Parts: sequence; C-alpha cells; structure tokens
Amino acid sequence: MSERDRKPPFRRQGGKSPGKFSGKPRGFERQQAWRERESGADGPVILYGWHTVTLALANPKRRIRKLYVTENAARRLADERIETKVTPEIVRPGQIDQRLGPDAVHQGLLAEADPLPSPDIDTLEPEGMILVLDQITDPHNVGAILRSAAAFDVKAIVTTARHSPEATGVLAKSASGALELVPIITVQNLARALTRLDERGFQTVGLDSAGAEDIAAVTLREPLALVLGAEGKGLRQLTRETCSVVARLDMPGAIKSLNVSNAAVLALYVGASRLGLMSR
Repeated sequence: MSERDRKPPFRRQGGKSPGKFSGKPRGFERQQAWRERESGADGPVILYGWHTVTLALANPKRRIRKLYVTENAARRLADERIETKVTPEIVRPGQIDQRLGPDAVHQGLLAEADPLPSPDIDTLEPEGMILVLDQITDPHNVGAILRSAAAFDVKAIVTTARHSPEATGVLAKSASGALELVPIITVQNLARALTRLDERGFQTVGLDSAGAEDIAAVTLREPLALVLGAEGKGLRQLTRETCSVVARLDMPGAIKSLNVSNAAVLALYVGASRLGLMSR
C-alpha cells in the first residue's frame, strides 16, 4: 500500500491544491481570535496540540465535531495510522493561529469536541488516590495537575462547578492528553462532596502551609483524597474543617511554599510511596 493510499480522506475547500489554500474553514472567525470564555458549558471543547488531540481521537468517549489539520499534521496522522473519526479540513498554520492566537503551540491540529461526561462521586471505586481542587482557577495549573494525576494513576479529580476553569483550550493543552485519562467530577458544593467521600471510606487530607503536621508524619491509608487549595488563598475555611486531616509539605530550603501544581506532584509522590502504589 502506498503512502497516498494510507492517508485518511481529507476535505479541502474550493478544490485547491496544498500550498494554495485560500478558503475560510467553516467556524473560523478571521476578524477576532477565539476566546475560551466563548465556549461555555453548552459549546464545543477546544482541543489543540498533538498529544491533546490524538488522545482525544483515541478516546471512545470523546465525540469530535470538527477537526482542522495542516498538511504536515495530516501526513503525520497518516504515517502513524491514527484514525480521525471525522473527515478533517486541511488549513494553513496561520489560520489555526488566527483561531487560537499566535502564542498557542498547536502543532497543526485543532479539534472541536463535545465535553466528556462528569461522573458522580458515588461511582468512584474506593481505591487508590484522587485529587480534590478547592477553587484553583488557573488553567495552566489545573492542566499540569491533570498531567501529574495521569502519571500517578489518580482515579479522578474532583472540582467545583464555579471558580474553576473549563476543560478546554489552555487547560487541555497543559494537560497534554490527560483530560482523556483522568475523569473530572464536577460538584456544586465541595464541603458536601468531601463529606460524601468520608462516608465512602476515603481519607481526606488537606494540603495547607498552616497544616498541623508534615504530611510525611501523617499515617496515610487507601483510598486517599488529597485536597489542594488555590495559590495565595489556600484551602477555604469550610474545606479545612471538613478534611479529616490538614497537613503541610515541609521544605528544607529557604523557600517554604510551592506552586500548586508542583505541590500536587510532590503530595502525589508521597501518597503513592506511602500507600505502596509505586510498585503496583
């Protein structure tokens, strides 16, 4: 089979050959760059970048609405025999830049997709570790936390419906495909969610610089829910009061606090090591 035969079917507007594309792909606004806030809860999720999009394509739970690819990305998809689910549209790199902004590293791939369903806390198996995010609003941080969560086989991330970023755009890119691997459970009331986790047997451990003891000294058990607060504010008072334990991450150096995504990966390492998850 030739390379040409192996390529997935691509649609070009106006029948123009590669390198001479001048049509405007449907859905692209050429006068104004896309803004994440425009997607909304009922709008499409915007996914871009190689790992982000290809893992979404491989996820049977993810419905892809539209897929825009450059010629180079199309060749790579064909070479790696990645199924595209929908017929992609060939576009120039600059047209994706116009959609996302010039600083977005899209690697020639942009997809519009349906959001993934949010599971319920009661569907969680009482095993391993989960993360609970208390109003962490920076999409870069949440995306990095998702990526670390996937690396440590975290079973789910619990976050609030308000004061948390949409699972789209920058967050999805920062997660580098982890959106497809770690379920996100969205709740209306975090304190009630923590109470429900306690009832289901989870040990809820809040991480806060003002914690009574170092997490290394806390007796951890499975299933474990690690609770992280926003930078600066930390855990809200009701969240702290609802956690079964509030602990700190002791640092030996002059700087005692960490970026929340760095704190998350360190806490996950401590938890996984103490629970024996690293050897499973």
